[in-house]
Amino acid sequence: MSYIHKLFSVRKPYNTQKTEELFVKAMAQNCRYHYDRCKEYREILDNFAFSPDDIKTTEDLAKLPFVPTLYFKRHRMLSKSEKSMPIKATSSGTGGVRSFVGLDLKTGSRALKMVMRVAKYHHLLSAKFTRYVIFGYRPRKDNDLGAAKTAYGFTFFAPAASRIYALEWKDGEYKLDLDNIKNKLIEYSKGKMPVRTMGFPAYTYFLLRQMKEDNLSVKLPKGSLICLGGGWKQFYAEKVEKEDFYKLAYEVLGVDDEHIIEFFGAVEHPILYTDCRKHHFHIPVYGRVIIRDVDTLEPVQNGRPGLVNLLTPIFDSVPMLSILTDDIGILHDGPCECGESSPYLEILGRVGIKDIITCAQGAEEILNSITGGKS
Repeated sequence: MSYIHKLFSVRKPYNTQKTEELFVKAMAQNCRYHYDRCKEYREILDNFAFSPDDIKTTEDLAKLPFVPTLYFKRHRMLSKSEKSMPIKATSSGTGGVRSFVGLDLKTGSRALKMVMRVAKYHHLLSAKFTRYVIFGYRPRKDNDLGAAKTAYGFTFFAPAASRIYALEWKDGEYKLDLDNIKNKLIEYSKGKMPVRTMGFPAYTYFLLRQMKEDNLSVKLPKGSLICLGGGWKQFYAEKVEKEDFYKLAYEVLGVDDEHIIEFFGAVEHPILYTDCRKHHFHIPVYGRVIIRDVDTLEPVQNGRPGLVNLLTPIFDSVPMLSILTDDIGILHDGPCECGESSPYLEILGRVGIKDIITCAQGAEEILNSITGGKS
């Protein structure tokens, strides 16, 4: 049995202390796999005089050459043929600047195991029929955005009685229709079936604020959840503190903060980071996080801010085992008041790289077009 298989067979998703040695061995195995199969990745490692055999300890993971997500947006690196990848996705972006990610069957199997174990831990799996409200894109055959695929996948955590989307395809483009979402939420509040929302915090917040300004408030049925993906970045003109968001959600939809869940992730790093009841992103056993100084790119001590470097051996298809994101974050030592001892990641925002246009920025552009730039 391979070390990678053993890692993604771990049942306790936050048992990082007891899986450290296994994670290192899985990373070394995955590094060797891509080094032998991807010429471009081998050239990167050779340029830094780094060999997969150099990965022996946790400290060695910080020495593994990382690849910035920006590089993947401009270059395609594959360790398998695209024909072997039944699932394909791209990162969000404009002007065609997007990362391509393909999942072969082995990678997809690992991802499914990981997602189900994390979802089960956070009590996201349910047998109750649920109404889904997606603050994102309605899926289309020609839409390979990872955000759209992830949101659709979320609707399988509980059987879907219905799905509605904030972004509908009309006249050759996606258009935001929050009025329909508002009317549906009012309708759903009169029933007994739980409601789960999922999508960009900016869309969700804008609707909540609009409903409050219109003196509209409802109480969603018992068991309803507000789920957020994408994060509040420094680009948001509409950004509010989490506590203010939670208060508004309770006032407008009757959902308290214990039933508001936020996710963090990236197309280039498909590990599910789900916040705990204290709203901290604990690091699961299937990935690791290194925070790097924004100037020197050297690792910093826990508790200090820097660029977020994400590591995982999940991919056989693409050499994305160590990527440097444009996120600024802090890695905090455990334990947490929720009871988990795993370190947790706090996302502060994103660096101002002009040619990285994120889905969050796209959300802000649409919001500004609706509000006329008003806060």
